[in-house]
Amino acid sequence: MNIPPTIEVFRTVRDTGEKLTPSKPLTFSDYPDVVVPSIFVDPSTRFQVIEGFGGAFTESAAVTFAKMDALAQKEILKAYFDPGKGHGYTLCRTHINSCDFSLGNYAYDEVPGDERLDHFSIERDCQVLIPFIRAAIETAGGSLKLFASPWSPPAWMKTNGSMNFGGKLKPEYRNVWARYYASYVKAYTREGIPIWGLSVQNEPEAVQTWDSCVYSAQEERDFVRDYLGPVLQAEGLGNLRLIIWDHNRDRMFERAKVVYDDPEAAKYVWGTGFHWYEGNNFDNVQRVHDAFPEKALIFTEGCQEGGTHIGEWNLGERYAHSIINDLNRWTVGWVDWNLLLNEFGGPNHAGNYCSAPIIADTSLGAQDGIYYQSSYFYIGHFARFIKPGAQRIICAPTVEALETTAFLNTDGRVAVVVMNRTEQAIPFVLKITGAAALTEVPAHSISTFRFTII
Repeated sequence: MNIPPTIEVFRTVRDTGEKLTPSKPLTFSDYPDVVVPSIFVDPSTRFQVIEGFGGAFTESAAVTFAKMDALAQKEILKAYFDPGKGHGYTLCRTHINSCDFSLGNYAYDEVPGDERLDHFSIERDCQVLIPFIRAAIETAGGSLKLFASPWSPPAWMKTNGSMNFGGKLKPEYRNVWARYYASYVKAYTREGIPIWGLSVQNEPEAVQTWDSCVYSAQEERDFVRDYLGPVLQAEGLGNLRLIIWDHNRDRMFERAKVVYDDPEAAKYVWGTGFHWYEGNNFDNVQRVHDAFPEKALIFTEGCQEGGTHIGEWNLGERYAHSIINDLNRWTVGWVDWNLLLNEFGGPNHAGNYCSAPIIADTSLGAQDGIYYQSSYFYIGHFARFIKPGAQRIICAPTVEALETTAFLNTDGRVAVVVMNRTEQAIPFVLKITGAAALTEVPAHSISTFRFTII
């Protein structure tokens, strides 16, 4: 293994102007004779392959985007999707029917008893959501991996007669609901937007005041095994990545086990999706991998609740702490929640306003109304330097305060991401077999170190 001597350094540091800023390069040399913490990187020991990073296209994000002028829209698209000048997002999510971050409840077929789905239409999505997705795909270079999640079936398919407040799918509509997914995928494909994957149900244990639907683990297993999986196969959509759970890490092992222990259900499932809203529980991500190593793991949603939190630095640190720990436990994709929200953290028909990495002040509607949160810059230290196809490699710190992960990209470039959430700068030695470099990470900062191996 040959290692060119130069190490590129990119930093984001609190209370400074450094935000994904190139810093003075480092040089590898023999191991320095100093006693400081170290991070040892071994590109020969490899783990999972990355699918990508991204965020969610919601109706709220799309409405906010549509209220900005052309120059502001171009800047937002570039910031997220331009592979050379932005984050280069490649893996994104959207919703089937409405979600809490829609302007109200809606479904693609609201005609009670329409079991043939004769009235199925995605016309509502064509107003602002699909144009937003199309613009992102164009900025990304022509393609995105897009997966879709339902928050609720139409009200007429549910036991409580409402898209909100939980309720369950009526047993007599399980086949109709399965065909509904297929109709959605085909409708989006006709609009020039291919769907990469589907999750069975967003947060299947949550009874929310907004769009929600409850499944037990056994109900999710049976729906996948007896209805959704077979229907997708019969409709020629068996190549879609089917994702189960799509809820918090706390119960992900228990839920995944119920499905994966049934071979007839498991054969249809690509992986387990998870969120971050009930504690960290990072070890449960590892447990699912250890028990079912052939199945993928994907973080499908996370955001800061309770308003916009403009200017708060801990947003970025929360994101990076989650991303590092999830990646180090075999996660192959990490997808943020809303790509964009307005100056109130909405619009939102449920009133549960949240933050997003980019906030756009729609009262201004221009570039000077675009606010980049710390979360935007922290995500960039992963999305910009760890590309699809990259493989995780050994990255072993000697102190817990150095939160770190490392990946080998397909072009031979290694990206080592290091975060320091403490109040003090931490000097350390970046080591690779036979060579090392002495450096430091400032207090409340994140850095990406990039070098090439041949």
